[in-house]
Amino acid sequence: MPIKYARRLSGRKRSVETNRHLGFMLAFVAGATNAGAYLAVKLYTSHMTGMVSSMADNLVLGNNDFALSAFGGVVSFLTGAATTAFMVNFARRRHMHSEFAFPLMLEALLMLCFGLLGSQLSLVKGMFVPATVMLLCFMMGLQNAVITKLSNAVIRTTHLTGIITDLGIELGKLFYWNRHLLDASDDVVADRDRLNVLSILTISFFGGGIFGALGFKYIGYAMTIPLALLLILLAVVPAIDDLSVFLRRFSSAKE
Repeated sequence: MPIKYARRLSGRKRSVETNRHLGFMLAFVAGATNAGAYLAVKLYTSHMTGMVSSMADNLVLGNNDFALSAFGGVVSFLTGAATTAFMVNFARRRHMHSEFAFPLMLEALLMLCFGLLGSQLSLVKGMFVPATVMLLCFMMGLQNAVITKLSNAVIRTTHLTGIITDLGIELGKLFYWNRHLLDASDDVVADRDRLNVLSILTISFFGGGIFGALGFKYIGYAMTIPLALLLILLAVVPAIDDLSVFLRRFSSAKE
């Protein structure tokens, strides 16, 4: 990945194009993580609607352990999103290059922790599912808040409900028949650019899901390594830029 391109992907200076490219890559990571999580714990850990519904269902059915696990997942997702907001605002107020890179680096570290500790945690009866659900939900909260903040909520990557809804709206506009007998100024016109972006986000998430499911099926928890490396590639250049600035300032202060 070219250094200048990597710097634009997660650096402080943003553009519509880099927001979209980062969104496509993170949608792939989210799809892979979500599919792998389902094979590990039989839950989709980016789906907070399902988590809240599961919590309600299990409370009514008296399955308190499952309800508590779902509650932990929701709180973890919420905490992950709050952590991203804290890290981004911390970096923004200090005019740091790695404004959006910090949460991605943290997600990469947690991805590796999941891969390295997953096989050991699975041997601890009663701890694997709650711990894994909370870890993965925290990661998805981190990631979703990153793309939400940098795109001003235009792009989401960890779930497809809103994306597919918007895709359906644009398709409805695309196939609408504008009768020429009516006022042309009221013609219904699809936003083809937005249609393309929504389609690529959906395909990226699905492709990531295939990758994650195949990887988890054939190589197990090691499939988290390439995902973590991808996140590091997306975030490492702005982080290095900030480190260089810090070292220059430190050297100047010593002179």
